[in-house]
Amino acid sequence: MKRLTSLFLALATLTTFSCNRTPKAIDPASAQAVKVQLDILKDTVEARWTAMQSSDDNKLRNTRQLLRELTTQPGTDRTQLAQLQYANDRLARRRYDQQTMAESARIDAYDAAQDSLLRVVYALALPTDREPTTPVKSLTEQIQTADAELVNYRVRYDQAASRFNNYLQVHTAELEQLGGKYSKLKPLPLFTLQN
Repeated sequence: MKRLTSLFLALATLTTFSCNRTPKAIDPASAQAVKVQLDILKDTVEARWTAMQSSDDNKLRNTRQLLRELTTQPGTDRTQLAQLQYANDRLARRRYDQQTMAESARIDAYDAAQDSLLRVVYALALPTDREPTTPVKSLTEQIQTADAELVNYRVRYDQAASRFNNYLQVHTAELEQLGGKYSKLKPLPLFTLQN
């Protein structure tokens, strides 16, 4: 019993000491603080980019599924659906990335290709002379919702990338001091056209 009590007291003492330890504060003006803040900003940019790309990937998958669903509809032109499927599959390869989006023409070309494809798909999926099936209607609504959210994703990405770019500009000296990958960081392109 004494042994158990001694062990309990020792454990309680160790717990008290470990709980009372506070981490050493980082000097907010130091290069280390700049590194921590920059990593947070970069993670935010990456998270917003990933969310935007994931939404677009889902839109492409739903479009593919919708085109498959349309092949089961009576009176559909299977050749046209195959061509639309081919165009949809090519979109993913034509999409810009975080660096190539610096060429605004590339974003415009991707958007135009996707918009023209979706206009044709919507016309086939939602004909004026008959009610679409439930799966067709549901997939079309999901695609339209994702398409409508695109601007919000781009705005949110631009906000995070602008904060990252501004931080790079303000803390150039500290980043040079850190060296390595931090001294080589460049501002990220934005969706918003710069003057």
